[in-house]
Amino acid sequence: MTKFNFDEIVPRRGTDCVKWDGTDVEGVLPMWVADMDFRTAPAIIDALRSRVEHGVFGYEHVPESYYDAVIRWFERRHGWTFRPEWMIYTSGVVPAVSAVIKAVTSPGDKVLVQTPVYNCFFSSIRNNGCVIEDNALVYSDGEYSIDFDDFERRAADLSVKAFLLCNPHNPAGRVWTPDELRRMGEICMRHGVFVIADEIHCDIVMPGYKYTPFASLSDEFLANSATCTAPTKTFNIAGLQIANIIAADETTRKKIDRAININEVCDVGTFGVVALQAAYNEGEDWLDELLVYLKYNYDYLTQFFAANMPMLKVVRLEGTYLVWVDCSALGRTSSEIVSELMDVEKLWLNGGDIYGETTRPFVRINIACPKVTLVDGLNRLLHYVKRIV
Repeated sequence: MTKFNFDEIVPRRGTDCVKWDGTDVEGVLPMWVADMDFRTAPAIIDALRSRVEHGVFGYEHVPESYYDAVIRWFERRHGWTFRPEWMIYTSGVVPAVSAVIKAVTSPGDKVLVQTPVYNCFFSSIRNNGCVIEDNALVYSDGEYSIDFDDFERRAADLSVKAFLLCNPHNPAGRVWTPDELRRMGEICMRHGVFVIADEIHCDIVMPGYKYTPFASLSDEFLANSATCTAPTKTFNIAGLQIANIIAADETTRKKIDRAININEVCDVGTFGVVALQAAYNEGEDWLDELLVYLKYNYDYLTQFFAANMPMLKVVRLEGTYLVWVDCSALGRTSSEIVSELMDVEKLWLNGGDIYGETTRPFVRINIACPKVTLVDGLNRLLHYVKRIV
């Protein structure tokens, strides 16, 4: 028996949310941004309600219990133990990534990425005056892998100072194996490349796969990396703006702390601090049920494609709730597909071009929604495909 109702439709239009209120077009179904349509864990709502009833919301002191909640969560869920003094809190993973880039590079340096990849990586690199160095992932038979020869060649470039790792990978859906992470980490160590690990999707992993924190693999990797995490994707609380950076090396951590202050993202709000502790201390049963529901949605989607749109290839989803679909059979670019879907079917998806995928047309579909919403979106996509194939 389930304890939580993920089938519930929570009306979001008119609440000033980016996902549903980001367009004036009537009747649009948004399945684009990485934002779930589920009500968050009751423990989080209760904790926030209690804090609201206090009625005073001054500057927030982050208590020891905050650090304990994060550390115990990663020990329990992921087998990684770290010290509270290694943690730096900030307002989000994107500001965290930007601050670490600022700390470990200088303008003009190169930062290695693996496209297709989260689009904010590009802006974070450019905003710090750095240059993108692309180790494009290899797409074959419906999944992505790493070209390690190319990775090493690029890491050996003396201008490459950092590698921005996406683990699990958005949008390719990979949960990198320990062997893959070790090979990347060893190459970076050989060439003096610092690893910035964006691990915000670490808790959203499909059955049969296991997330491995990059920094947990060796003391050397721990010292040569900074890990950016948050409960925001896991518990659908991005609007509360809370995240953490784990950096074990004291010299590097001081540089990151300085960059956090230069960027003026050194303060966090009351509600983010409260929500994180409630999530990590009391939200585990909610997450466990969420993962079951997401797997159910993913299975439904793959069966729907196989039965109705077999010419479109669903990339295997190992982690995240973002399904990546190869639309080469449609004979259109990603941007054309996204535009036509919006105009004709009022279905809002993201196109592969914004993630640096330039060789094939892809779309990204957010399946973190009630099944009835997913069914609606898939039927709109099917109607579009039938028109043009």
